[in-house]
Amino acid sequence: MRALFRFIATLLFVLIIGVGLFFIGMRFHDGPLEIISGGPFKSGELSSTPISWDFIKDRQEIEFQTLDPTTSRTVWLGVIEGRLFLVSGYMNTGYGGLWKQWPHYLSEDDRIILRIDGKLYEQRLERVMGGELVAPVLAEFGRKYGFGAVSDDSPVTSGDTWMFEVLPR
Repeated sequence: MRALFRFIATLLFVLIIGVGLFFIGMRFHDGPLEIISGGPFKSGELSSTPISWDFIKDRQEIEFQTLDPTTSRTVWLGVIEGRLFLVSGYMNTGYGGLWKQWPHYLSEDDRIILRIDGKLYEQRLERVMGGELVAPVLAEFGRKYGFGAVSDDSPVTSGDTWMFEVLPR
């Protein structure tokens, strides 16, 4: 029985160390792996900002990197009238505070790099707190990702959802 306990404890220890090393290693990886944040982009060709983001309107995800800290992640996107928007939900929840840290990084430095199809776009994010485009952007997210219909801007104005527009630097 004691040998079984020792084996289980050793296995658990190795598992915890392995997972920890994986997450540390991801900070040096060229971009994110699905929902796991990654390190700074090391590959990609620098491109100029497109006139319209409509070419990614039906894309499900894109990658972006903050500059301080230099971490990258995969996010959902919405394109309205050629303009690109990113949102971060669950901002008023306990788990959202732990899971969704990237929006807080932007208060110090709003510059980001998008990586789309191997092209890098140096941009910045500007938080949207309300206005006439909020409901259409939320409706677009609902269409793409299966959320319920949103008829107003209350998720954004209440702070539950933080919305950002991608703008050139």
